[in-house]
Amino acid sequence: MLQVKNLTITHKKDLATLVEGLSFVLAPGDRAAIIGEEGNGKSTVLKLLYDPALVEPYAEWTGEVADKGLRKGYLAQELARQELELPVWEFCQRAPAFQEADPRALDRAARQVGLAADLFWDGRPMSTLSGGERVKLRLALLLLDGPDVLLLDEPSNDLDLATLEWLEGFLLNCKAPVLYISHDETLLERTANMVIHLERLRRRTAPRCAVVRAGYREYVERRQAGFAHQEQVARKERAEYGAKMETFRRIHDSVEHQLATVSRQNPGKGRLLKKKMHTVLAMGRRFEREKEDMTAMPEWEEAILTAFDQGKSAFPAGKTALRLDLRSLEAGGRVLARDVRLWVDGPEKIGIAGPNGAGKSTLLKIVAEELLPRTDLRAAYMPQDYGDLLLGDRTPVELLAPSGHKDDVTRARTLLGNMKYKAEEMEHPAAGLSGGQRAKLLFLSMVLNGANVLVLDEPTRNFSPLSAPVIRQVLADFPGVIISVSHDRLYLDQVCTRVLELTENGLRERL
Repeated sequence: MLQVKNLTITHKKDLATLVEGLSFVLAPGDRAAIIGEEGNGKSTVLKLLYDPALVEPYAEWTGEVADKGLRKGYLAQELARQELELPVWEFCQRAPAFQEADPRALDRAARQVGLAADLFWDGRPMSTLSGGERVKLRLALLLLDGPDVLLLDEPSNDLDLATLEWLEGFLLNCKAPVLYISHDETLLERTANMVIHLERLRRRTAPRCAVVRAGYREYVERRQAGFAHQEQVARKERAEYGAKMETFRRIHDSVEHQLATVSRQNPGKGRLLKKKMHTVLAMGRRFEREKEDMTAMPEWEEAILTAFDQGKSAFPAGKTALRLDLRSLEAGGRVLARDVRLWVDGPEKIGIAGPNGAGKSTLLKIVAEELLPRTDLRAAYMPQDYGDLLLGDRTPVELLAPSGHKDDVTRARTLLGNMKYKAEEMEHPAAGLSGGQRAKLLFLSMVLNGANVLVLDEPTRNFSPLSAPVIRQVLADFPGVIISVSHDRLYLDQVCTRVLELTENGLRERL
């Protein structure tokens, strides 16, 4: 059993409090999902619970973590670049439990995650494995150690639809308690039986946490209903207070007028009016005390994303956006698919799905290379790996206002502020921001550039499940063309006008 008491985490650089007063117990059978907006400390909590040394360079913490004797298995959100370059067998050798395991244990772990045991000895670089294969392999290595608790940071990232369904089954059948982060709403709805919600209110200066033993959908609905009731009560109390204060002001003004006009020859009436004014002022003070006890208006952390300009981003209906015909789609010397035909007209929104390793991201890169140089449209590309676009020490302001002109800088700061970036975060190197904050930054750059064709590789993968509905709505309302790869089931249903499946024999319409 993992127990956390009054955990508070503070960022060293700007002294911002990420998490405050978090307490919970994780027991067998628990599948606890940590949710919250981008940059709220979700990954930091997982790292700290696994090994405080992982957060020591950038965060300080207080509180108590009772985990003595627990074996913890931790799945990091991303592999380091040097790890991706390692051969699979060498990557596996770095896990102590792998070195100590006998063939039967290796075979058992591989079966648990649905992998062939010979993958442990594969000589290919880790980077050449599909996202699903990498996640399964890393989970198998964790299971070899017989963990008492699993800490999983975004295990659903980069998984195809079939592997997402496998992950759901794995979580539901896992005997060890699981604490995990995921941005896949469907996965959360089907697996979580406990929700830990991290928020930062009042322009990200006031942290708040909630721990609820309920499913994700139940939690969201209860939260919304609770806020609606609280707001109804608060508005009623404020209306009643306003009516009382209106009565008070009317009586006060009447007595004050009478006092001002009372004749000096009538001291008895003057004394009565002063006594009445004393009573009126006492009533006013009583009303003010009642105001202090009124139900507060509900506060929540809204997910905000700047919308695209409907005029600048419009793409004419019927105009050709792309005519791509590939005899073969290749990567790393392998033929992934043949006879790939992708024809897109405005203002279609295309979603491309398919199994991990089918070549979807490779195809999208080719699409981007085809569209970005064109002058008859304004294309923007969001790759799966943001590092290629956010390299170096440039800050969000510098990325959005590369000219450095005062007006451009002011506009960039205003947009970032609207999306709840704190002033300090605007000056952080963009490469050090959370995945969701970097995704918002790329969206902002697309808005500023007036893009009317978006090429998006997993556009919702780094947004919280509470932000994702906002992102989907913004993209559904986008008046231009979208060509995207996604495994987000709700995105494919709610945003895309056509969904194509990439197979060995090309793209096929998914019915």
